[in-house]
Amino acid sequence: MELICPIDQRCSHQIAALLQPPSPILVQEYFEQLISKRQCPGIKVNQNGEFGKAVFAQADFEEEQLIFKDQMLVGAQHPSNKIDCLVCSYCFKFIGSIEQQIGRKLYLKTLGLGISPHNGCRNNSSDEDQDNHYVQNHHNLENGASSGSNSTIPLTTMAVESLMNGELALPYSSKFPLPSVISCPGGCEEAFYCSKSCAEADWESFHCLLCTGEKSESLSRKALLKFIQHANETNDIFLLAAKAISFTILRYHKLKACHLREQEKTAPSILGTSDLSLLLEAWKPISIGHKRRWWDCIALPDDIDAADEAAFRRQIQELAFTSLQLLKEAIFDKECEPFFSLEIYGHIIGMFELNNLDLVVASPVEDYFLYVDDLPYPQKKEAEKITRPYLDALGDDYSICCQGTAFFPLQSCMNHSCCPNAKAFKREEDRDGQATIIALRPICKGEEVTISYIDEDLSFEERQALLVDYGFRCRCTRCLDEEP
Repeated sequence: MELICPIDQRCSHQIAALLQPPSPILVQEYFEQLISKRQCPGIKVNQNGEFGKAVFAQADFEEEQLIFKDQMLVGAQHPSNKIDCLVCSYCFKFIGSIEQQIGRKLYLKTLGLGISPHNGCRNNSSDEDQDNHYVQNHHNLENGASSGSNSTIPLTTMAVESLMNGELALPYSSKFPLPSVISCPGGCEEAFYCSKSCAEADWESFHCLLCTGEKSESLSRKALLKFIQHANETNDIFLLAAKAISFTILRYHKLKACHLREQEKTAPSILGTSDLSLLLEAWKPISIGHKRRWWDCIALPDDIDAADEAAFRRQIQELAFTSLQLLKEAIFDKECEPFFSLEIYGHIIGMFELNNLDLVVASPVEDYFLYVDDLPYPQKKEAEKITRPYLDALGDDYSICCQGTAFFPLQSCMNHSCCPNAKAFKREEDRDGQATIIALRPICKGEEVTISYIDEDLSFEERQALLVDYGFRCRCTRCLDEEP
């Protein structure tokens, strides 16, 4: 039975226009402006025939040289990762202090909320009488460098709370300063920031419609909470899609306000309903990304038989429809009605599925414990009298980094090669959510800059099998040489 969304029928003309691939000239102009704004003169985005867009070097690059940094258009920290890492909700820098990062993580674990990416979702719930007692674990730093005893000293909840509340300072933590925590201007307890500028930028670009606080501009905070709960329980890719729609709605209203200021004599009623040209302009940053409907492009899981593929894709479509209905109840905007169609929603999610780029920021907590471990023995022995119980309590979780998913406009234009000349790699100084592209070998001006979408150490057959999910068969020089 066909799943029918009334908005898809009512707004079919606008939806078709929005999903029409932008012209090569428009794409070229967009990326030229973006590259200029982000000060990346060493690259250029060109149309590349059968491969769509591609990134080319506009200068020579040496091995390990930075090619460019790319700020995300839309990104989100994985909900499970928020237990382990307190970061700015806009730029994703770690915030607070080393003490707050450690204390908060351990405190949440005592409440049974600990979720570690090392082991997937994990149930840490315990009996009520354990909540006020101890957090215990064991850990030895890499290469066995730690000198402490393997027996764990019980860590009381009072000690954890003292650390989290700033009542206890760890030795040498001042060498790892972090920005102070800025609360959400809307009053929610989900978003935090490293600065007022990040808080304001997030509010104006995304968060004012997605905030669950008292100053939220959503239609219904209750409906919004239901949408968020559904996304957390099913697939957090819906949270990214919601941010993309919120971004586009807010961009539309800014463009409309600007248009009205420039056309002061134009009656407001002319723009009372959605103006297609303004919708297209608001949609432009999202339109640039390659996209297909989510239920058409999602890879078939290994445990789903090919005979059940149609039913699986139908379930994915129904899941997206349920999510969309919840989002519509929370932030629906009549002037931007086409963005709440199932066709548009499916294509937005599909864009993230096809351009699934990791958001990763290294943890200063890991740096801190490694610093203590590298101290000369006398200082290390004294420091570990205080730090060792916390390290033992954290266990392997001490090194968890900020993790999420994002759409990076420039990085998404980079084509795959099984023998790439570049890689996405965070250097020591790269401590925010931007993508960083580094040269793997010398790259000449005019050469295409490529990365690998998969593990290039796999065999030819294994690589080709994985790349099927991306919708193409690799014909790079290595694959041509290795093809039977």
